[in-house]
Amino acid sequence: MLDGTSETQFEESTAVSEATGAEALTVEQAIANLSHPDTSLRYYAAWWLGKFRVSDPAAVDALIAALRDESDRTELGGYPLRRNAARALGKLGDCRAVPGLMECLGCEDFYVRESAAQSLGMLGDASCVPALLGLLAGGVAAAIKVPGRPHLAQPYEAILEALGALGAVEAVEVIRPFVEHPLQRVQYSAVRALYQLTEDAAYGDRLVAALQSDDINLRRVALSDLGAVGYLPAAEAIATAATENSFKLFSLKGLLERAMRQSPHSLSADVVKVMTLMDGML
Repeated sequence: MLDGTSETQFEESTAVSEATGAEALTVEQAIANLSHPDTSLRYYAAWWLGKFRVSDPAAVDALIAALRDESDRTELGGYPLRRNAARALGKLGDCRAVPGLMECLGCEDFYVRESAAQSLGMLGDASCVPALLGLLAGGVAAAIKVPGRPHLAQPYEAILEALGALGAVEAVEVIRPFVEHPLQRVQYSAVRALYQLTEDAAYGDRLVAALQSDDINLRRVALSDLGAVGYLPAAEAIATAATENSFKLFSLKGLLERAMRQSPHSLSADVVKVMTLMDGML
């Protein structure tokens, strides 16, 4: 029997394995496979449509329908197809998926809720903010581990990051206590969201400080968060962080994109600095 984390990892590795060995799909085949009797073909089709950003309206409709699938269940009651459909819909940019994803926030499967929250943050439709805030009810006191499972009561990291991405300034006071959550990954997600919502450099600097963590996985998380918010003062700290260059380059790419948005018609000092740091790693 698989626990929730290994179960999800197994699903992802299975999808990648099938992607490398399966025959190439057409869009029409992938859409048709979402209703195939073989659950593995349905799962793979949802992954494929998201992987290749197939925004065909028929694909979006089929994935939205898959959010209510009842036939693909794990031993522990999870919904693999719903998870993959929710992940895919976040990549396709069609806000028609928002109501279905909001409905998924009430699913009993933690990983469906997590995928839905992530995708809602990606789609940028702020109508989902009240639903996301509802999952933070009870605050830090309620954000505890579920007995016998490897996760907390709610996917707090995904929820907090979605609220930041959505510009939900009304959520600032709800988010702030999570900066003191016992788990550092949750702290980082709260800090990331608060920087996005307030642009207070103290939050960006806290993520920079996290690059000194003894745990390389937490350093990688901090790099991801700094890239996501584009915190330009972090450039040199990112470039010298004790992690693989691939993680540092991805983070610097986020900084570069923000710098270029701020100076779209010229090479600002920030753009030149970040590009120089990236060149030094290639």
